[in-house]
Parts: sequence; C-alpha cells; structure tokens
Amino acid sequence: MQFDLDAEQLSLQESLQRYFSQQYDFEKRRAFLATPHGSSPLVWRNLAAQGITAIGIPETHGGIGGAAEIMLVMEEIGRSLVLEPFMSTIALCAPLIADIGTEAQCAEILPRVAAGDCRLALAHSEPDARYTLDYVKARARQDGGSFRLDGIKQTVLDGAVADLFLVTARTDDTIGVFVVEPGATGLDVARYRTQDGRSAADLTLRNVPGKLLGDGRDALPAIERAIERALAALCAEAVGAMDATNAATVEYTKSRKQFGQPIGRFQALQHRMADMFVLATQARSMSVLATGRLASADAALRRRDIASAKAYVGKALRFVGQQAVQLHGGMGMADELAVSHYFKRLTMIGQTFGDVSHHVQTVSEAILAEAVPVSELA
Repeated sequence: MQFDLDAEQLSLQESLQRYFSQQYDFEKRRAFLATPHGSSPLVWRNLAAQGITAIGIPETHGGIGGAAEIMLVMEEIGRSLVLEPFMSTIALCAPLIADIGTEAQCAEILPRVAAGDCRLALAHSEPDARYTLDYVKARARQDGGSFRLDGIKQTVLDGAVADLFLVTARTDDTIGVFVVEPGATGLDVARYRTQDGRSAADLTLRNVPGKLLGDGRDALPAIERAIERALAALCAEAVGAMDATNAATVEYTKSRKQFGQPIGRFQALQHRMADMFVLATQARSMSVLATGRLASADAALRRRDIASAKAYVGKALRFVGQQAVQLHGGMGMADELAVSHYFKRLTMIGQTFGDVSHHVQTVSEAILAEAVPVSELA
C-alpha cells in the first residue's frame, strides 16, 4: 500500500523531528519522567504553538488536518517516547466530542483543546470489562438539568493530567458520555504511573455531577469509532517506536565487541536484525491501512481491518522489543539505556485496547460473518 506525503505533511514531520531531537532527547525525557506525572505543561504548550493540538479537530473550531496528520504525529511521539497525552486528547476524545456533542458543547470545548488549554481523558474501562466495549455498569440518573453518576472506572489513560473527563455510564436503556470536572464533588481520582512511565487514574464516582454529551442517543457506536481511532494512532506510535528501537540496536551491535570484533558482524545476529526490520516495515503498511480505513462508512470493514492492523502490529512489536533486549544483552533492561524504555512502551501498546488474541478473534468473527453458507454454494 503506497502512502505519499504532501509538502505540508512533510513539513509537519520534519518540524516535529527537529523539535523532539532538540527539546525531547532521551536525557530530557528522563527528567520529565522524574516529575509526578511525566507530562510537561511546557512541552504541551510548545506543541500547541506549532498547531499540533489542533490536528483532527474540525476547522470550524480551530482545527487543522485529519487522520493522516495524526498518524504522522503519533509516529514521532513513538520515536521519541513522548509522554504527553496526545493520543488520549486528540486521537480519542476530541473526535468523540465532535461526533456526538451539541454545537454549543463543541464550541465550548474543542477550541480550548485546539489551543492546548484542555487535556481530555476517556473514562470507559471498568473492572471485569476487559476489552468488551458495551460492558458498562456505571449508572447515570437525571437530576434536574444535569445528571448524577455512580460507578468505578479503571485505567483511565492520562487521567492523572486530564482537565476534563469523558465518563461513560448507562441511563435507563442507553450508554451515554458525560463531561465531568476532575474536581467534581463525590469524584475520587487515584492517580498513578503505568509500567512505561505514562500516567493513568482510577475513578470512583459517588453521586458525581456530569453533563450529558449530545442529545441522549445511544453513544456506543461513537465510542466504538473513538476506540478505532485510538487503535490506528497506537499502531502509528508503535511503528515510530520500532523504527527507533531497530536503529538503536544496529548502533549497539556496531560498537559492542566480542571475540575481537563487533557483534554486528555475526551472521546469526544480522539475520535477527533483518527480521526485526522486515516486521517493522510490514507493521508500517498495516498502520497506514488502519489510518486509511478510518474514513470508511462500512463499519464491518473498518472494524475488521483495524483489528487486523492492531493484531499484526502487536505481533511485530513483541518480536522487535524482545529481540532488541536480547541483542543488547544484560544492558537491554538497564534504565540508563533507551531500549529498555522502548521495550516497556511497546509492551504497553500491545495490551492497550485489545491484545493480539483479542483482535485475532475480532478478525475471525468478521470473516465468519462474511462467509457464504455451504448450502448456498450448492
């Protein structure tokens, strides 16, 4: 599958590479990692000044670009292991608001997001839900002109730094999305760090006030679309991280000597690195496929191909990450070496919004649903 960047996209890619190489190298990232939540308000403001936080938002609300530009940004985020909540805010939550929010709600929130003044987090996952999107036990009951929410949400990505939560809950017979302030009465936010250094939070809601997003229609289809966008973004991030991991591994094998010569000269190790390169290249093609499918109106096709991409990328990132650690030897897990951080991030990407087994099952079910019964072939 061919994907040619136009002049503006190339400029975006080059400007991000330049900014991250100068302002977000590995040592600077380690300094950010040592802060309470990893995310840097200064970096977020700088990204906003370059228009990065406006990508994918409708132009009427100050946005620019679309899915292809999000893919490019996510690749560079993966390449530099950036800790900022771009995926949660821009790829996941902002399009969800644009999809189901009223015009007044979009006009109130999206320009703030585009300007870098509002970071968002989707609170959807619950205990025992695993990857089942319609598993929602949290309840919302109407209280005058607003709603009151009760329930538990876990592993809210970037929830520790969010300025607004989008919380899913059931009303009488539908699933709705509710805007909740982090300081709302009755809301307990347990903030923590994940294995890869990112931030997350668990929410406990007890009679918490929330504003319904949209007009009350079932939001599950829009939530599914939002997760699909996040999956495509994660595939792109993994591609960037794998590229950087492969480059770091090649450089290490050039300098690490054994038996009087660089280990990169050993044919067995060259074969491993060749396999790592091939898988990363194929993963890039699947990432492009996932991004391209986001525009499809065919929900079944979109779901199948994005699941295919996440499954293949999950297989590739596991191989690349593990081989990189092994080729670095004992140093592969040392905190002082970037490869250990890439390995952790790739591992987390592999589990986020569905692991390989989950998405292989999704693809299998889609193929079976499309299959023609044998009785009709006779």
